[in-house]
Amino acid sequence: MSEDILEQIAGRAHEYFSAQNRARERALPLCREMVQNSSKAIRSAHRGQKDDAAAFLQANASLNASLLEAVAESEEIRQAGFVHDAQKEYAEACLTVAMIQQQRVPEPGELNVAVPAYLNGLGEVVGELRRFILDSLRRGDTSRCESLLDTMDQIYGILMGMDYPDVVTHGLRRNSDAARGLIERTRGDLTNALRQEALEVRLSEFERRIG
Repeated sequence: MSEDILEQIAGRAHEYFSAQNRARERALPLCREMVQNSSKAIRSAHRGQKDDAAAFLQANASLNASLLEAVAESEEIRQAGFVHDAQKEYAEACLTVAMIQQQRVPEPGELNVAVPAYLNGLGEVVGELRRFILDSLRRGDTSRCESLLDTMDQIYGILMGMDYPDVVTHGLRRNSDAARGLIERTRGDLTNALRQEALEVRLSEFERRIG
């Protein structure tokens, strides 16, 4: 084998790795910012700050577009774990905000995220809905709790139906197992709260009758 051929191979390898590294360096800060905005959007939704939540999600939509442009020429970086995690957090934030605010749930294509990232984000929403239900119970408001628990069950059903290898789903099975535990604990918490609420109503009615 001639030295010239080896030099050509090495040169092409340098070009390849340089392109991968450029894509990675462009993508990393965008991913970090998306994760931060997603957390802020979810926190704003729980606090009832609708405008703030919408602003963080809009910022993430722009960041996601920039991210996809940054990795357009590198399928390896597009499939990297940090890109998946950023899109997963973005999907989780969009879905959480939509469900808490009783809006239409966006689809993967609308968010421009990969299906595994979307479904893993959907799995994470179960924890946020549990948080919302517990906050509602502490306020003595049970009006939406049963419907949200039903939504959690629906999410779990969807996740369990994705019977594919983890390498394809990015660990969706672990996510669905965690969701099942959260749902069962939430069901117990809600059942106890509803029983307490019913007991208080009966006691109040009894007090009125004997008063």
